Amino acid sequence: QVQFVESGGGLVQPGGSLRLSCTASGFPFSNVDMTWIRKAPEKGLEWVSKITQDGTTSYFDSVKGRFTISRDNDANIVFLQMNNLKVEDTAVYFCSGGSYRGKGTQVTVSS
Repeated sequence: QVQFVESGGGLVQPGGSLRLSCTASGFPFSNVDMTWIRKAPEKGLEWVSKITQDGTTSYFDSVKGRFTISRDNDANIVFLQMNNLKVEDTAVYFCSGGSYRGKGTQVTVSS
């Protein structure tokens, strides 16, 4: 059974940092490109970042230079390090692989 469990969300002030984790199971993790997406209030799903099987990364323009995606294939975990967070980063963050995604973790950026 494919499963993703996200963690690491929370409330942070603008300019702060959070590190999201997503633990995956039920499929050959190292063979799958992994993606972080987010859903802000009253907005649609938004692609945030991707890391391929071989470690190539890509980012949505608004998070470039602030977010870093990485993966640990031995532990089946994908990370999203988020620095210099902005109010507009407030959203539920999901990790996704193939056609599956987790239940998400809430990130709230507010003073």
